[in-house]
Amino acid sequence: MNDDALPRIKGYHAHVYFDAASLEQARALCEEAARRFPLKMGRLHERPVGPHPDWSCQLAFRPELFGELLPWLLQHRGGLNVLVHPITGDELRDHRDWALWLGQSRPLDLSVLDTEPD
Repeated sequence: MNDDALPRIKGYHAHVYFDAASLEQARALCEEAARRFPLKMGRLHERPVGPHPDWSCQLAFRPELFGELLPWLLQHRGGLNVLVHPITGDELRDHRDWALWLGQSRPLDLSVLDTEPD
């Protein structure tokens, strides 16, 4: 595929998954990430939201931070599963084709995503 045909990556989301037993661990991880790195920490959702099958917290960050944040998450996630995907304006491909997982992958509900690229 020609690189010119690929959409530009404008940023990334890292979705930290957790449950009732790991809520405080997830809170500590996300808060520490927000303290250490220039990123935006979302709410700790104590229910599934959007395509996510589990409780989650979103960390939004710029592409320049990828090489620094991902190794940190790998080493500090403590068994929590983390979905990382780009933000290109094509929600379906971002979550389905270009996602990566730290830990175990989880089934996403892709039917709730916008199938028309921006």
